[in-house]
Amino acid sequence: MDFLLLLKIFLFTSFVSVLTTPLVIWVYKKFSWLDDPKLKTKANVIHKYPVPRGGGIAVYIAVFLSSLIFLPFDKHLIGILLGGFLILIIGVLDDRFDLNPYLRLGVGLLAASLVVVAGIGIPFISNPFGKIIQLNQPQIPIYVFGKLRTIWVLADIFAILWITWWMNFVNWSKGIDGQLPGIVVIAGLTIAIFSLRFSADITQWPVIILALITAGAYFGFLPWNFYPQKIMPGYSGGALAGYLLAVLTILSTTKVGTGMVVLAIPLIDAFYTILRRLKAKKSPVWADAGHLHHRLMKLGWGKRRVAIFYWLVSAFFGFLAIRLNSQAKFYTILLLGVFFAGILLWFKYFSSSLDRPDRSNG
Repeated sequence: MDFLLLLKIFLFTSFVSVLTTPLVIWVYKKFSWLDDPKLKTKANVIHKYPVPRGGGIAVYIAVFLSSLIFLPFDKHLIGILLGGFLILIIGVLDDRFDLNPYLRLGVGLLAASLVVVAGIGIPFISNPFGKIIQLNQPQIPIYVFGKLRTIWVLADIFAILWITWWMNFVNWSKGIDGQLPGIVVIAGLTIAIFSLRFSADITQWPVIILALITAGAYFGFLPWNFYPQKIMPGYSGGALAGYLLAVLTILSTTKVGTGMVVLAIPLIDAFYTILRRLKAKKSPVWADAGHLHHRLMKLGWGKRRVAIFYWLVSAFFGFLAIRLNSQAKFYTILLLGVFFAGILLWFKYFSSSLDRPDRSNG
């Protein structure tokens, strides 16, 4: 593919996002739709001044416009954009009214289902030990509007759960100024670079373009979200990021392994967060202040430092993901899981003497 065209796509999407975001900020301030920390009782609230939470609006506009310009308008794109719009609507409402997380989860499942209905699924998984795990059976033939369709039961269920899971664990990594857009840019570029290896396959071209659009949209949003943030991604921006990245891992030849490696820290953090909440007999979907970024701030890290730490780690694992084979990626995830468990144990039993008040500066 033409490198200049790819650069144009990335820059155009970034340009739309960077220009649209201040308009969203202006609208939210005009109508006083601000997240005021003085009115919040949740433990995970760490910002110190009223901030809009409508970042997902600017991101979606950039993704929508660039997709219409640079991608073929087929059933796949329609499903992706419709699902993304559904996430945007529920996200904007949640950012304003703090909806029940189970309602958000249900809408997320519905958005993921729209993608699957559009024909995007996971028919197989590459086994790291050399074999392919087929998910294309059983199949159920049905007639829809007089046309024969086939439901691939396991493939479709796995795809829906995969997309919904990514929406949630990526969304959980937005607690610090600039944290989320930075790691999304790195993940999107990693998928684009990896897919370029297979650019001889014309079916990979839309995947490369969508990956660059995703990265560009969040790159343009980043200056407004980095410390001191003028706007937060909100649930709409966080869930939309996970949704788009999940769809990209399904469509691309990178599949599951590469996506898991490049976002290893948010993924493992989410896994241990769920275990921790279940152990405490709490719902795994209710927010708290136990994520890694919260713990780092309790050690005295500033917001800039935490965000840049996440970026650097994501970039390092993105580099690994491009170079490792399936088996190496599997062992990398296992080793990271063990290492992360050690870090959590250290936080729990040995870091109390180092606890410092949360810092609001960089």
